[in-house]
Amino acid sequence: MVDDWRDLIHGWLHPGRCVLCGDPGTRRRDLCRHCAGALPSLARPCPGCALPLPAAAAPGTRCGRCLRRPPPYDRLLAPLLYAAPADWLVQQLKFGGRLNCGRLLGEILAEHVAGAMPWRPQLLVPMPLHARRLRERGFNQADEIARPLARRLGIAVRNGAVRRVRDTASQAGLGLRERRRNLRGAFLAAPGSLGEDVAIVDDVVTTGASVHELARALRRGGARRIQVWAVCRTDRPPA
Repeated sequence: MVDDWRDLIHGWLHPGRCVLCGDPGTRRRDLCRHCAGALPSLARPCPGCALPLPAAAAPGTRCGRCLRRPPPYDRLLAPLLYAAPADWLVQQLKFGGRLNCGRLLGEILAEHVAGAMPWRPQLLVPMPLHARRLRERGFNQADEIARPLARRLGIAVRNGAVRRVRDTASQAGLGLRERRRNLRGAFLAAPGSLGEDVAIVDDVVTTGASVHELARALRRGGARRIQVWAVCRTDRPPA
């Protein structure tokens, strides 16, 4: 309730302005109605990994990869494809330090998962950054997305429950197998620090290697049911 009033007062004092075109925002967001309609919605996602399925796929059908090798999490939810202009918003947050883009992305994600989550998690776990990278960047983009998500849904954020204990090499240019090898043992969850039901929060899922490895660490830490909530999903299957 307090957060609802705070958001309402903030909207009166600081009306939203679209980060994409500069026009007045709608619903107290930094996004106008026209640009909101231009965001690339994720259609026909696999209910396991959220990879877009062919138009002929029946509702609820899982992709071949999830059928052959189910992921270590229960479900991945993502509202947007990683394409223009959603990719620009993510890049402006991650590499440009525009934290208002993080707030906007968190609000978009909250609206999506509020009506789609199969069960309500006990806590949110933002994708951790290694301490060195966190010092360099000054913030964790997953944290910036998780905060408005937590306020909207009334779910606690737990940053200290999982640490990124290996400073892995960049994932850019690596295939799925190389990414998984690169991330092996990268995360450590403190035993007993997690609830049974958790949701991982991230900006973009590409091959899924990071959320796979983090989900495994959460399982070892005691999590029983795991969702992945990401703002964007790429539309290509992992190689």
